[in-house]
Amino acid sequence: MILAGDVGGTKTLLGLFERAYPRPIPRTQRTYTTKSFANFLDLLHTFTRDVAHGDRLEAAALGVAGPVASNRASLTNVGIDIDGDEIASRLGTARVRILNDLEALGVSIPILTADELMTLQPGRPRSDGNAAVIAAGTGLGEAYLHQVDGRWIPLPSEAGHADFAARTDRELELVRMLKDRYGRVEVEHVLSGPGILNLHRFTHRGGQCAVVEDLDTPPAAAQVSQGALSGRCQGCADALRMFVSAYGAEAGNLALRGVTTAGLYVGGGIVRKILPFVQQGTFMDAFLAKAPLTGLLETIPVHVILNDEAGLVGAAAYAQGLG
Repeated sequence: MILAGDVGGTKTLLGLFERAYPRPIPRTQRTYTTKSFANFLDLLHTFTRDVAHGDRLEAAALGVAGPVASNRASLTNVGIDIDGDEIASRLGTARVRILNDLEALGVSIPILTADELMTLQPGRPRSDGNAAVIAAGTGLGEAYLHQVDGRWIPLPSEAGHADFAARTDRELELVRMLKDRYGRVEVEHVLSGPGILNLHRFTHRGGQCAVVEDLDTPPAAAQVSQGALSGRCQGCADALRMFVSAYGAEAGNLALRGVTTAGLYVGGGIVRKILPFVQQGTFMDAFLAKAPLTGLLETIPVHVILNDEAGLVGAAAYAQGLG
């Protein structure tokens, strides 16, 4: 039996899997609110208590929303530390690896099925090309998938904390507002759940919103999306259109930087919840608006990952490769 985890700023998925190649078979799984625990070992203890089993645990891999070094990571937006050696001691197995969450998501890409993907642009994929993944949720993650000897090797990044690049006069106004609020404007200040709230602040300056009562409550970002999707609030719809356009532009930037001629994959919880806006064309218009290389971007397949547990699947696949 192998243990896999997808540890995010909002929720943590943990699961036990049985070995099967190329895709492990899920046996049991639990979802927890990450901030409900003082540390990760408490969360892990709760999981092992909840799913008590008699099988020997052979290996474990955890995708974590933060930079990883020396088999350790700290959740950037929560502040919880995760130490692979401590987890190995607790589980009684030396085969424990901590991954960046987008690295784990990248591992899942070759083993996802066709019905777990939705195509925004079929493109003309190259079998010898690179790929990349981008995922907005509590934060923004990006990873490159470099082609090496016929397989993709995920290379994580912290691109969500890079500087946000405005493309229009309106986005320049947004940057000025965010600069006053944060000092330095990161991509994640726009492309994330909190980023949607920043866009709501921008589109509702001086006006009231009939949908969102309090931007400081956890459901606020979902309320903005619901207000936009239902047509109840034009300011919310405006915020979501800005979000989708910026998302497409950043995906296009990632595709150019990685020359992702094999594909660009869009994951994360937000994109699945706002698919009607993504499918309207704004996302792909921004993705392609990269003259003089629009022609190259037109050849790149763009897919949305529909499986909200793809990161967990990737972590499980990585774990079973540990031995």
